Amino acid sequence: MRAPAVDAAEARAGLTALLASDPGRLRRRSISLGAPVGDADDVAQDIASRAWQSVPGVRSAAPGSLCAWLDAVARSVVIDSARRCHRTPLHDDIDTVAIEAPQRVEDEVAAKEQLCEVRAAIARLPRSLREPLLLRVEHELSAAEIAERLGITVLAVRQRLTRARHLLSA
Repeated sequence: MRAPAVDAAEARAGLTALLASDPGRLRRRSISLGAPVGDADDVAQDIASRAWQSVPGVRSAAPGSLCAWLDAVARSVVIDSARRCHRTPLHDDIDTVAIEAPQRVEDEVAAKEQLCEVRAAIARLPRSLREPLLLRVEHELSAAEIAERLGITVLAVRQRLTRARHLLSA
């Protein structure tokens, strides 16, 4: 049977003391758990916020227990943050790909010309290379899914993707 939760005021005082004793703790922990360094401050803030909201559920206000509990909260927040990053929608169509906002008309024209060149280069690829490339890039299919759809082996898909990319980079 689980121990009853401790007094929230006592737990908040313990959490405050723990964080005040080492202000960089949550930032370092978020980085060690895999948060990008550039996002570490935001993730640390999310950890502190979630911990503060979750204090009523703490089972012990002892420093060691609070440390372990805070670490569990940190892991949860970092995982949630990574999931949010992976949910960022990818572009379904090459026409919707955002090109950096040009500062000058000349830059906009150059960007449009470059996009036309890329489309033309893809169109010039042999059909056997173009189809797997478009299925991979536009539809985000795995090599196995492409192989099944085209009726070829996974190895053939990987070879065709490599050849297509090589021809486009040449």
